[in-house]
Order: sequence, then structure tokens, then C-alpha cells
Amino acid sequence: MSDRPSALGAIATEIADCYACARLVEWRERAPSHQRSIGDADQYWAKAVPGFGDAEARLLIVGLAPAAHGANRTGRMFTGDRSGDFLFAALYRANLASQPTSTSRMDGLVLHDVYVTSAVHCAPPDNKPTRDERHACARFLSREVSALANVRVVLALGAFALEALLGEGGLSLRDGTRAKFAHAAEFAATAADRDVTLVSSYHPSQRNVFTGLLTTEMFDAVMLRVGTLVGT
Repeated sequence: MSDRPSALGAIATEIADCYACARLVEWRERAPSHQRSIGDADQYWAKAVPGFGDAEARLLIVGLAPAAHGANRTGRMFTGDRSGDFLFAALYRANLASQPTSTSRMDGLVLHDVYVTSAVHCAPPDNKPTRDERHACARFLSREVSALANVRVVLALGAFALEALLGEGGLSLRDGTRAKFAHAAEFAATAADRDVTLVSSYHPSQRNVFTGLLTTEMFDAVMLRVGTLVGT
């Protein structure tokens, strides 16, 4: 029996107990009192948010960081905000999620062959984590990449996630070159002792979707491509 669930569970516990970055700790804990707070302030997770999904996943999706009133409120990546609405609807259409919505940790959502995490695990002010904060979280990302031994495709949502993965996040390009971010770009990479395909996409942020930088059709095309690469 695989020990991946227990390994990922241990990483998740360490993430939730992390207080490494004072700026992020202060912001995540103050989020319930923000003007834009949602619902009962006492119900906010307000801690570092672990990754979640299928421990046997062949597809790993890496985002930027939790939103102050999304994952920082619900305690689950991409859950409870419009970015998550966009992401999980696309995963559902690609038959990689059991339902198209994600509203709470207890909503019954199950991911199929997918694990979702982020470059930084705490909600940052203005949704802009620093490079130092990314550096502090890299130990978690690299361990997740290593623990998810079945992963063959990694989808980076945004340039920040791409840089995190190829910086200290456990991936390196096989040809030794530097990756230049572009939507739907593909890179031959290595993760631990195995080859993977690294794909980059615009992040499904509210701004990117509302401005048309990322459309449903564009994101579905990326999901179709990663599904083909994974072999679903």
C-alpha cells in the first residue's frame, strides 16, 4: 500500500502549523476583520493552507497563494472564491473533479488524478507574496513534488508559480535552459527521479478572467492538453 497519503498528511500538518513569515501571519490572522470579510469572522481558517487532492495524482496544479477571503477563510486551496469557481468548473468539465463548485472543506468535492497546491501557503496582502516568502515555502512545494511520485504533468498557474517550481520547488528543465512564461507553454522537466511535462497557464484570477486575458475556452484547451499528456 502506498505511503503517499501519510507523507502528504505530514506535510499538510507542518504547513498548517507554520509561522515562518511574520507579514503573512499578521495578514492572514487579520483577514476576518477586513472590510471585505465574508460571513462569521470566527469561522475563518486564518492559517497556512495545505495542498489537497488525490495522493496518487498524475497531475499537479500549482497556484500563487490563498486568497484572504477564499482559501484563507475555508482552509482549502482555491475554495470559496472566484478563482476556485473557475478552476474547479474546468476540472469538472475535464472529468477531474466530482463537482463543479468548491465552497467549503466539507462540500464533498473529490479530485480525480489531481493534486492542488500553491507556491505560497498563506494569504498575502494585495495577493502579492514576496520572493523571500516564496523561498520560505519552497521546502513544502519541493516535498510535495517528491511525495507525489505518480505525477507526470505539472500545471503552473501564473509566472510566479512557474518560477517557484523551477527555483526551489523541485523541478528543473531537462535541457538546462531558463523557462519563459507563456500561456499554454510546455517544458520538458525533471522532478526527483522522473521526467515530467511542465505546462504554464494564466492564473484564473478574477482580474484575468474579467479582462478576458484568460477565457473559459483557453483554460479548457489547457485542461484538454494536460489530460492528453497525463493519458486520461
